[in-house]
Amino acid sequence: MTTTSAPATIMAKHQIAESGAVLGRAFFDDPLLSYILPDDARRARPLTWFMTRGAHYGHKYGEVHTTPGAVAGTAVWLPPGEPAVTAARMLTTGLLMAPLHFGMGALGRFLGATGFYEKLHKQYAPEPHWYLMVLGVDPPRQGQGVGGALIAPMLERADASGVPCYLETNKARNVLFYQRHGFAVCEEGVMPGDGPQYWTMKRAARR
Repeated sequence: MTTTSAPATIMAKHQIAESGAVLGRAFFDDPLLSYILPDDARRARPLTWFMTRGAHYGHKYGEVHTTPGAVAGTAVWLPPGEPAVTAARMLTTGLLMAPLHFGMGALGRFLGATGFYEKLHKQYAPEPHWYLMVLGVDPPRQGQGVGGALIAPMLERADASGVPCYLETNKARNVLFYQRHGFAVCEEGVMPGDGPQYWTMKRAARR
């Protein structure tokens, strides 16, 4: 089902927890998160905590878009000229507490995956760009145009300023979605350490 979704709005601070819960549900079956947290019965709690911290990080250091009214989806962007994530900023937003929530095994897989992605990020997007750190839509609202509405404002801004956008994904169906919005695959492969398939994608600004 495809419907027209309302325009996105800037996420307010009081919506961080709601956005984290929605992102937790959206990413519950994501191949990368399933690899990091393989126990289905124990994934929801640490995943929701992590996504809530991610929404907080974006609210503090980037820009986060969500739906008007109740949160149906969230897009977390980090701005041009900024590092994707820093230890100091992880401390201020609580992300450094991950060992207490993930456990050491999951944390090791998480750090390996993020380190791998960081190298690809620097390789394929060395210039200033908008980084789509997270995009997720509540499962009951998927396929209704919510995701496209959430990223539309930033794509328009990037076009106006001549700045590219960059992201990573681990779902094949997401590749098609992003391609419809102007992204092209930079690299496709399988993450090391028996990790999942991955795609890095970049969108050139449209004049």
